[in-house]
Amino acid sequence: MKRALHLLLALTMTAALAACSSGNNGGGTGSGNNTASSSPTASETTGEATKATPKKVELKVFMSFPRFKDQFENYFAQFKEKELAEKNIDVSIQLEMPNADQAKQILQSRLSSGDAPDLYTLHANDIPTYFDAGYVADLTGQPFVGKLYEAVTETVKYDGKVAALPLESLSWGYLYNKKIFADNGLTPPQTLDEMKAAAEKLQSAGVKPFLLAFQESWIPQLMMALSLGGTVSSAHPDWIEKMNAGEASYADVRSVFDSIDLIMANGTDKPFETGNEAGSAEFASGGAAMWVQGPWNAETILKVNPSMEFGVAPLPVSNNPEDTMINLATSTSLALSPKSANKEVALDLLNYILDDKDSSALFEELKFNPIATVHTYEVFPWVNEASEYVSKGKAYLDLKLPNGVTDETAKLLQSYYAKDVTQDDIIASLDKVWRTSVSSN
Repeated sequence: MKRALHLLLALTMTAALAACSSGNNGGGTGSGNNTASSSPTASETTGEATKATPKKVELKVFMSFPRFKDQFENYFAQFKEKELAEKNIDVSIQLEMPNADQAKQILQSRLSSGDAPDLYTLHANDIPTYFDAGYVADLTGQPFVGKLYEAVTETVKYDGKVAALPLESLSWGYLYNKKIFADNGLTPPQTLDEMKAAAEKLQSAGVKPFLLAFQESWIPQLMMALSLGGTVSSAHPDWIEKMNAGEASYADVRSVFDSIDLIMANGTDKPFETGNEAGSAEFASGGAAMWVQGPWNAETILKVNPSMEFGVAPLPVSNNPEDTMINLATSTSLALSPKSANKEVALDLLNYILDDKDSSALFEELKFNPIATVHTYEVFPWVNEASEYVSKGKAYLDLKLPNGVTDETAKLLQSYYAKDVTQDDIIASLDKVWRTSVSSN
């Protein structure tokens, strides 16, 4: 009788534990089809309940910055432990991190063929195109949204909806070596003539003014991003609107080549043999005074030279110092595919990116700017330097260009350096790509 009673009590406790486990979804993402099985078994020998077999879920995550592979693999390992402990879900993550030059093309091919990753990175400027194509899920009600700074939230909104989780919120311009500048009595130039004079002084001192790393086309494209952004925002504020209406041309902003030509004429040798990794090492070692590259490369640079002091300054686009402004942007953001087969777990991972407890350490390690109220780490000197321009009103929002224009610019600037195309060729090609993109929407 006592044995029967003990067995009955053991089974009752097992059932109660199973009921509690199946009802605790945590995280506000809903239970859906991804909750663990609620049918544990009882041990016949000890009478103690054993835990239910974890539900196995695989997530496919596509990210466009392979330089941060180790950091994200470590962070995802933390998520997997958390998901197993809290929801009894055994998550495996298939992380794909192609080269930045190839990432966009690979992603578009995957999305159009129906082989969409569960989560993927994209530039915030591309959100409208991807959202209209049905590739981006609405994330408006997710827990991470309430943690974002308001200004950052606006950069990932489309049609009133939050369409992605921002990762890199940036104030950026070109990078400069503070020691080389100090040794040569230089401060960041505020006009084109000042930049020309600085380049001449550096050349006379045997220092290469600009690092050129053209092996990967996305890097020289940054020259156009800054020169066009400063030119349009200061002198042609309605240019994008007119371009979309077919009433303008890149010929109207031909002056963007003034700063591009200056950089190319005062750069390091053999740029097509230098990619991002080699360029970061060369810059960190004092191979050039300036590099048109963003502070997102800080981790790569400081890995080579942890004691290096570099600054961030706006690129001059004219001889009016008021036109010299810093670029404000959310570049990389993380989106959810509406076709994800494991949407609940994917949302858990997405929200974990801004976890109250763990995300500060991740963002600090990546050397990204704080983007949310839960980020409590101390910002870096170059962030403060760029922010000073913002506080003085010397900043502009990153331009939103039609799909395909940036990629075409990247290829053309490589050819421009090699003298295979002229300014007129670039203007004609970019005008055509712009018109094609607008007409196809």
